[in-house]
Amino acid sequence: MKLFKTIFLTLLFLTQLVSSNLKNDEKISAIVTIDWLKTNLNNPNLVLVDLREKDEYLKGHLKNAVNIPGLKSLFDEKFLMPKLDFLKELLSNAGINSNSLVVAYDNGDFIWAARFYWILQTLGHDNVALLKVAYGSLLKENFKITNDEYKPVRKEFIPRVDNKKIQTKLSTLLAIGKKTIIDGRKESHYEGKESLAKRFGHIPTALNYQCTQNYQVSKDGNSMKDLSKLEEIYKDIPKDKEIILYCDGGAEAALNYIVLQELGYKVSVYDGSWLEWGNDTEVPIVNPSK
Repeated sequence: MKLFKTIFLTLLFLTQLVSSNLKNDEKISAIVTIDWLKTNLNNPNLVLVDLREKDEYLKGHLKNAVNIPGLKSLFDEKFLMPKLDFLKELLSNAGINSNSLVVAYDNGDFIWAARFYWILQTLGHDNVALLKVAYGSLLKENFKITNDEYKPVRKEFIPRVDNKKIQTKLSTLLAIGKKTIIDGRKESHYEGKESLAKRFGHIPTALNYQCTQNYQVSKDGNSMKDLSKLEEIYKDIPKDKEIILYCDGGAEAALNYIVLQELGYKVSVYDGSWLEWGNDTEVPIVNPSK
């Protein structure tokens, strides 16, 4: 009887522990630290995703991190989000399902990991985070590094598209003067001095908040700024309006998306961004350089 009671109490404790961990997972922050990753490294639901190009990945990466090269995997030929069936296969083959706790990192631009984060959320998977520190000596000092390509066990990813997180050219056009529009490109592009599209300038009423303001450069591995500093950067943006984010192709905007969402703003990304808008002569632009 005493043995049975001991076994029962042990099982009860383990059940409560697992339940507690699941609750913590559900409340994962958008940006997680090295210490958080150390604590959760043995979580069976954890999926590490390395968004660097494959040749960089093979030179060294976090143990058990699966490689999804950002530029090659997260855009179609028109530089838009790939088709749903492609993404479903990509994420399933990466070992991601509805129970997965996904943490993404990249080379320090943060835009590739951010694009991946935004796509996952758009497909209905909110249990995803950006690792605060990019790949570099800090990660090498704190985690086991390997150059062996990791092949995870395939799981079934079921997309549940959240249309509120993605905008089109038409919805962005209709938002001018009604919603806050933020351009995440560097100032020279916003001002119309440079452009990756045929036309130069920016979408009318758009404010310029370069995505590079969100992180600090370091030889040990670039790192995202603390939320208190990020809050100061975006303090002049009102929270009573929805925000549409764009850049050149939807990756820089995704980094602003993560930060602003974590700061309590209601945000979405115009996927076509300037590569679509700037090549369409039928939609309005503002070119300050003229």
